[in-house]
Amino acid sequence: MNIRQKKLALVSMTGLSLSAALAGCATDTNASSADAETVAPSTSAASTPSASSSAGSTADAGTSSGSSTYADGTYDAKGNYISPNGKEEVDVSVTLAGDVITAVTVTPEATNPTAIQYQTQFADGIAAVVVGKDIDEIDVSRVAGSSLTSGGFNEAIEAIKADAS
Repeated sequence: MNIRQKKLALVSMTGLSLSAALAGCATDTNASSADAETVAPSTSAASTPSASSSAGSTADAGTSSGSSTYADGTYDAKGNYISPNGKEEVDVSVTLAGDVITAVTVTPEATNPTAIQYQTQFADGIAAVVVGKDIDEIDVSRVAGSSLTSGGFNEAIEAIKADAS
C-alpha cells in the first residue's frame, strides 16, 4: 500500500466515522420543537405520596363528555425515575377536556443540581409536546434534551389516567 492509498483510506474512514457520529446525534421533530414553549410553575396545592403513584383530582371529576374515557378536570400526580444520582421525583399537573390535554405543568422536585437543570428544561418544553393531544396517545421519551425525566412524567400520566377514569 503506497502513501496515497493510505491517505485515501484514512480520509474515507474519517468521513464514515463523522457520518455515524452525526447520525447518532439526530433528534426527532418533537424534541426540537419542544424547546419553543415555556410552562409556568405549578400553583397547585394538591400533592400525593409518590410511592403509590396515586393522583389527586383538583376538579369536578363528574363532568364528562359522552365519548370520553376520562373525566374532564385538572389532575395532579408525582412520578419517580432513577438518575445517575439516585431516585428523583417530578410533580405533574394535567388539565383534561374530552380526553385531550389542554394544559400541563411540570414542577421540578429534584434535589441534585444536574437533575434540577434537566427537569427545568423538561418542564419548559413539555407543553409543546403534549398539549392538544389525546392522553392515551402520548408517550414522552425526550423533551428539550432531558430523557430521564420522561420516565417520571410517564409514570405520573398513568396515575392521572387511573384517577380520571
